[in-house]
Amino acid sequence: MTDRHELILTCPKGLEGLLLDEATALGLEEAREQTAAIRGFAGLEVAYRLCLWSRLANRVLLVISRFATESAETLYAGVHAVDWAEHLEPSGSLAVEFSGRGSGIDNTHFGALKVKDAIVDRLRTDSGERPSVDKLNPDLRVHLRLDRGQAVLSLDLSGHSLHQRGYRLQQGAAPLKENLAAAVLIRSGWPRIAAAGGALVDPMCGVGTFLIEGALMAADIAPNLRRERWGFSAWLGHVPALWNRLHAEALARAEAGLARPPLWIRGYEADPRLIQPGRNNVERAGLASWIRIYQGDVATFEPRPDQNQKGLVICNPPYGERLGDEASLVYLYQHLGERLRQACLGWEAGVFTAAPELGRRMGIRSHKQYAFWNGALPCKLLLIKVELDQFVTGQRSAPNQRPAEAEQAVELALLSEGGQMFANRLQKNLRQLGKWARREGIECYRLYDADMPEYALAIDLYRDWVHVQEYAPPRSIDPEKAQARLFDALGAIPQALGIPREKVVVKRRERQSGTRQYERQASQGEFLEVSEGGVKLLVNLTDYLDTGLFLDHRPLRLRIQREATGKRFLNLFCYTATATVHAAKGGARSTTSVDLSKTYLDWARRNLSLNGLSDRQRLEQADVMAWLAEDRSEYDLIFIDPPTFSNSKRMEGVFDVQRDHVALLDLAMARLAPAGTLYFSNNFRKFVLDPQIAERYAVEEITQATLDEDFRRNARIHRAWKLQAR
Repeated sequence: MTDRHELILTCPKGLEGLLLDEATALGLEEAREQTAAIRGFAGLEVAYRLCLWSRLANRVLLVISRFATESAETLYAGVHAVDWAEHLEPSGSLAVEFSGRGSGIDNTHFGALKVKDAIVDRLRTDSGERPSVDKLNPDLRVHLRLDRGQAVLSLDLSGHSLHQRGYRLQQGAAPLKENLAAAVLIRSGWPRIAAAGGALVDPMCGVGTFLIEGALMAADIAPNLRRERWGFSAWLGHVPALWNRLHAEALARAEAGLARPPLWIRGYEADPRLIQPGRNNVERAGLASWIRIYQGDVATFEPRPDQNQKGLVICNPPYGERLGDEASLVYLYQHLGERLRQACLGWEAGVFTAAPELGRRMGIRSHKQYAFWNGALPCKLLLIKVELDQFVTGQRSAPNQRPAEAEQAVELALLSEGGQMFANRLQKNLRQLGKWARREGIECYRLYDADMPEYALAIDLYRDWVHVQEYAPPRSIDPEKAQARLFDALGAIPQALGIPREKVVVKRRERQSGTRQYERQASQGEFLEVSEGGVKLLVNLTDYLDTGLFLDHRPLRLRIQREATGKRFLNLFCYTATATVHAAKGGARSTTSVDLSKTYLDWARRNLSLNGLSDRQRLEQADVMAWLAEDRSEYDLIFIDPPTFSNSKRMEGVFDVQRDHVALLDLAMARLAPAGTLYFSNNFRKFVLDPQIAERYAVEEITQATLDEDFRRNARIHRAWKLQAR
């Protein structure tokens, strides 16, 4: 065999340029980039060195043949022509990986089978001995890539992918591969910073991949020094003496590196479940004297400015898939930006993110960006120099401002122009509606309801909590612009309202079908006690699209409370029975509440119990239409607030409020006492009350009287009628 080989090094997409530089420095000649790979030429010593020292490659492939192929037969012939006796014993084992299509081969499994057959047939002895297949730990890994009629046949010297360093046996939910983490560190300037004795901090370190890769670089440790089995270990072309010399050199360099005073390398992780796995990974990497991992969030990481310490902050914040996740991440990125400004002046930072729009929420400009791929996910590395002129600031605070006001002014100045406009509107609404709410003793009210069309949100205050619902934007709106505006708004809300970020809950409201609006969105199970009109109610801001309290019905609930004294009250489609609580508190003789959902009836039971109203309050789990058809009781006061549409599995047929409201009201009016009152409301914007209803009963629309100050700018939030017998 020749001592000069063609080598192909594969890597994650986007790392080709970095890998080219690294491989050239390690001795690869005539190197050039390909897609997710580089190609060059070198002797076996360089091939070994690349296996041992490449921080970026996935595999090191040694090309043994290139040939044209037109069919499965010519593919077989080309592989069979190789003298496999130079590479593998007839008693050995092999594994074949095949990539690419064409030349009559459209199935990679079939292609791999043809390659395996050719090798086995070439090595089969007269006695019938032949290599076996071992996909896990073969003596020889063979790779064939088919590309536009040419077959590239290679031996995989790596064995398992080189990103598998061996230290990370435990990992978090979405870990970066080790070679991608190394690439991010290199792009962020860590080798330069480490050479100058700088520090490394990851404030969201997960199981410590950035920290370990950074320490391996700083201590001059070959990333694959601890690997025991290689793709070349049982290859007949392997030269053990050459490998042993290179491995011994790497061991000596590692010992010398670890003997130096360790750099200050620290990780912080908020999830307590990841602390011990991270520390275990550090221990396995042999870097326990270099790396410390602590439990804590972004706010807890603290460099040592008293020692004039400088270095690199590196992190891969989570990016979230659900809207609620993204909303909380806006505050995470803002918090990260604040911490950098407060504690890391003079440092450099690298923020690796799949959501660059979130990165812009830090309030610090990136001076350079690099594109990467994390698997199939496009990502950006934002490089930041934490200097005063990098801060995205606006107007300075006035000299006569109090400290708290000045701090809020600085925070607002970090918002975009649109975000500042939105914040101004929130503050204006808070001044106006807050005064009204305090005067009326109202704890929960709507502060904002798409007042500015480009910010299509509904924002409700529940005491010191903020509940945000984003109306899904129409398809005509660019999704990226819609997301940017959402992030603007989310950034503005805590600052404008002076409410901690952790008390902002965000959901997306879309066109609902069936029972989707009642389906569980999360499972935190946390309830907040609020008061309204002298009653106490439980709301859940996180687990469902609605909170358990329809704020727009506040005036109607209070009206029911005033009119309920001594009356028999019926609440149909009762939801969490808030109107029932008001009726009982107002002195109703008895109450009956009907709903199909056990979850909401349990919630209703808790609301009643919270007010000491468990006696004489009847809760019925049933389909309202079926229940009304069978019920023979009489009621003095009835409230009906039906869904627009329902197709629950527990009911017969489908309920449609427009189609079925006549039948519903006829059944309910049949249960109404002669001098009784029925209140009917719904929020279907296209709803039209059937003229038959006015012909049969005394009907008065009372919509305007059931809208408080916080809903007057959205008069279509619901419509309401008062019905009585003629």
